[in-house]
Amino acid sequence: MDKKQKITIAVVAILIIGLGAYLYRKNAKTPTNKQINLNQKIDTNAPKNPQNVSYLSGLPCQDWNRRAIAVMQPADVSARPASGFSDADMVFEMPVITASITRLMGVYVCGNPEDVGSMRSARHDFLSLAEGLDAIFVHWGRSDIQKFKDVLNSKIYDDMNCNDDAGKSASQYCYRKTDMARGVDSGYAKFAKLLEGAKAFGYNLQNKFVGYPHQNEAPLDQRPNGGHLRVAFAKPYNVDYDYDKASNSYLRTWGGVADTDRNNGNRIAPKNVVVLIAKSEQLVEGEQYNNVQLGDPWFDTIDTGEAHYYMNGTETTGTWKKDKSDAKNKLFFYDQSGQEVEFVPGQIWVEILEPGQGLSWKAS
Repeated sequence: MDKKQKITIAVVAILIIGLGAYLYRKNAKTPTNKQINLNQKIDTNAPKNPQNVSYLSGLPCQDWNRRAIAVMQPADVSARPASGFSDADMVFEMPVITASITRLMGVYVCGNPEDVGSMRSARHDFLSLAEGLDAIFVHWGRSDIQKFKDVLNSKIYDDMNCNDDAGKSASQYCYRKTDMARGVDSGYAKFAKLLEGAKAFGYNLQNKFVGYPHQNEAPLDQRPNGGHLRVAFAKPYNVDYDYDKASNSYLRTWGGVADTDRNNGNRIAPKNVVVLIAKSEQLVEGEQYNNVQLGDPWFDTIDTGEAHYYMNGTETTGTWKKDKSDAKNKLFFYDQSGQEVEFVPGQIWVEILEPGQGLSWKAS
């Protein structure tokens, strides 16, 4: 190899080394493109409200971060008026026999009612809703559907059963009220005793639920003068709400009678009324038990549907969603744009109607 060839090889080597160094430095400064997961879920772990405010009602209170207590309560006329609902942060109401009898679940965070009752047996649809709120589920008995009894006896879910027939026995924290006409209506509990029982069972009493977002109330001069909402469950379970401009709330009438709290005589008047449309059908096992398609993981094939919202004296529509893959998934309330609905601070009352049952709103 002569001198000219050696020089040529050296020049080429230098060029190759220089190009390699340049490419290395360029790649070090250019970030690698990350693969985007188009199916990733929206982060729902961020709290929707500031501290010192209930994650359900949006109202400030001393027990703002206490884990919710969800109590099964009946709609039977003989059990009315119920005790506790005026103190509930949230209430759910739906049929427990298709197109017939309804039942309710009061959810308590800020409120500490003296008595809660009457209390009634559990249904799987309500347990799924309670789990979606990270609530301790309190009931007096349970349905005879074997799959549901197995769910309660699995001890996976934090429950308290005053009747001792499935789930965590809690009869020592409940009592029978002596002035009720029917024995089935006499099951009650002191709310303070339920908290005592939950602590004794070793249940976590600090909230882990993200909550629901809230907005400011409409100013008085921007509220309508009235409005009437009809939620046509089968009589005598039918419900009416009359919007009251001054209090920005919905005065509840139950079976044609003004609904009040047995504890204090206060009129039941939620700030928000939500009506969800969900199919109900009787289960093959035990004709008296139904299943509402609300996104529970045990029986449901449907986990979304139509929603109507009543707040600040107006009606809006949207959808609800509860992922049926896990009972602990949150029940979401969405507006027409797909954003979470922001509630007015105060009680949220959720009515669950079957398709075809009457729903009407008459603005003032």
